[in-house]
This record gives sequence, structure tokens and C-alpha cells, in this order.
Amino acid sequence: MSQGLARAWYEGRAWLYLLVPLAGVYILLSALRRGLYRSGLWRVQRFPVPVIVIGNIAVGGTGKTPLTEILIRELRARGLRPGVVSRGYGGCAAAYPLRVSAGTLPAEAGDEPVMLQRRTGVPLVVDPRRARAVAALLAGGDCDVVLCDDGLQHYALARDIEIAVVDGARGFGNGWRLPAGPLREAVSRLRRVDHVVVNGEGQPWPGAVTMRLVLQEWRPLHGEEGEVPAPGSRIHAVAGIGNPERFFQALRMQGYDVVGHAFPDHHDYVAADLDFGDLLPVVMTEKDAVKCQALALRQAWCVPVRAELPAAFFDRLYAQLAALARTHAHAG
Repeated sequence: MSQGLARAWYEGRAWLYLLVPLAGVYILLSALRRGLYRSGLWRVQRFPVPVIVIGNIAVGGTGKTPLTEILIRELRARGLRPGVVSRGYGGCAAAYPLRVSAGTLPAEAGDEPVMLQRRTGVPLVVDPRRARAVAALLAGGDCDVVLCDDGLQHYALARDIEIAVVDGARGFGNGWRLPAGPLREAVSRLRRVDHVVVNGEGQPWPGAVTMRLVLQEWRPLHGEEGEVPAPGSRIHAVAGIGNPERFFQALRMQGYDVVGHAFPDHHDYVAADLDFGDLLPVVMTEKDAVKCQALALRQAWCVPVRAELPAAFFDRLYAQLAALARTHAHAG
């Protein structure tokens, strides 16, 4: 997906009307695919533990991975043992399923799975076939609930709970389906999910839960950069995420003079990308940092984020899981 096309979706460019016939084809093929799963002609695989899918109906980042991380921490605090499966977008493993460890390279597993595993130590398996990933995860015997990071449209995997994440600032763009707009599915799909979480300000869906992404303490990329630049400093900010401007604006809110450098989501960095011709500090998201640690950069920092949601959201989710556990026990 090009950055120009993504901008056009959210700026309402008139030339996108030329892509409407292709969007019609996309809608028909998507409907046919859903119908094949619903009819049973294509197999849907179910598992003996609850499966929670965290996804979205629009392409691009909306905050699914920070939400997955806070769910891991909250479920553990309630005595559960979550595991995670992911497609591993941006990575290419020699073989699948791939069990991710702290030493796994982003080129193998993708940047987000590696970042998530390093931050939480969660059992995590990457595989484009999510059902096969879940089977491999459960074979390890170390989890009793599965979180699927992305995969709302991966209907081969049966799910017990669906959580859709929406970017509060960008909403649904022009409201059209791919490639004329950013939507994988119609906005009405949100009526069928269990929870809608809106990342940031705005309320594009009634009754949604609001999530805030809060910047955490800056960390040196190589552990030797000294003191964090003081607010008011001029910095280069790097972001290869779905909505880079959100990161740049958060740094400005901390008082920094930000020179923003937006890259495509999941960008594979080389040293030349980050050579800005001066000695100003370079600050990036933690997702970018897992790919840039191998580069020889000076005065480079990453800024992790942490998701914050109302406690009532986690209470409702845990109540759902408790009910599912009783259902599974009764079936057993």
C-alpha cells in the first residue's frame, strides 16, 4: 500500500472514483469467501480454549498491538495464561509455524510480534495460517486463552470474542471499500463484534470504549546515548507505523521541536534512511527500534507506548471468558 493512496483515502480525493469498479469486485469476492465459510464448504477450525481476535475493518495501524499487550498483562493479573498468534506481517520465516523468542529477528517474524514477545515474554507463534498457529501454540501446553493479533477477516479461525480497534482521528476515511477506500469490510461489520475500541480522541462508533496510548520513558537504542534530550530540543522523529502523525504530535505535546519522517508501515530500514545530515537526536517508535538496533546510529532513542482503557472494559472481558470457561467445562 503506497503512502499516497493511503493519504487519498483520508483526504477524499476525487480520482478515487476511478477505483470504484475494483472496489465492487472486492466486495463480491469478499462476500463469496464469507459465504463459503458460513456454509461449511470451507473449514472453520475451533479450539478447546477461548480465542480472542483483535483486529480492525480498515487497513493500516489502529493500535491493535498495544491493546494486545495490555490484554496480556490484565489477563495474567487475573490468573490466566494468555498466548498470542500473529500473521507476522513483514517477516518471512524459513518454515511455519514459527515460535517467536527474544532472539528471533524481525525479518523472520515481523516487527510487531518480536516487539510484543520481548516486552511481555508471552508464548507467541507466527503463521499466515492462524489456525495452524493456534494448534502449535496449544501444543506447547502453556496457555489457556489465545489472543490473535489481527485476523478479524481470517474466518478459517473460529473465535469466541471479537474486538475491533478504530483510529479515532482517521475514522473510516472516505467510507469506501478497497482499493477505493481503506475498508476491508463494511462499517456495519462493527455491529457484530463484541467490543469496539477507539484509539484516541473522536467517537466514530457509538458506545465504543476509548483507548489512550501514553508515551513511556525514552530508552536509548544502544544503551549508551547518555541523558534524554530536554524538552524544547529539536529532534528527528521516525515512524513507520499506520498513523505516523500521531507519534509526532505526541512528541510535540512533550515540548519537542519535531522534524517528522514518516515511512511506510513495517518499513525495512537501512542506514541511509536515517542519515539526516546533522547531529540531532533521532527518536523512533519501539516498533521501528526492533529493526534499527542493528544499524550504527548515534544519539538514537525509542519511545514505548502503553495502552490505557477503563477498568470496566477488562471486567466485562473477564466475565465473558469466565462464561466461556463454564460452557467448555459443561461441554467436556
